[in-house]
Amino acid sequence: MAKLSHTTSQGKANMVDVGNKLQQTRIAKASGTILLHPETLKLIQENLIIKGDVLTIAEIAGIQAAKQTPHLIPLCHTLLLTKVDVKCTIQKEGVKAESTVKCIGQTGVEMEALTAVSVALLTIYDMCKAVDKTMVIEQVRLESKEKKDVD
Repeated sequence: MAKLSHTTSQGKANMVDVGNKLQQTRIAKASGTILLHPETLKLIQENLIIKGDVLTIAEIAGIQAAKQTPHLIPLCHTLLLTKVDVKCTIQKEGVKAESTVKCIGQTGVEMEALTAVSVALLTIYDMCKAVDKTMVIEQVRLESKEKKDVD
């Protein structure tokens, strides 16, 4: 197993020093799903959830969350994100949230992409909890990450 980068040799929490790393274009994609009752999906599709437009609000919440990641995850670096995209789409059994996060920096944006998806799904949960007691959030995962040298 690889050595953990966020701990000291004594096992204490440690924010990694990325100061000597090169600036690179960083992109991460994540996804997750919330399983919903068919009637709940119908209410979302017809924009009849009393709290408002579920998919749009969830997408905005995901974007906001990505930008707040270092305030939520203690050892994350503050990054200047150049793009955050969150899309929520209705599927057969629920809603799938997908995020793409980009920056030019010295460390990756995986946590921002995962946070965006997680908060988008939590927002759907919050908006639908009055009508659906069976919701399940599942399969939140990193789909891909890449880094490229800046031209």
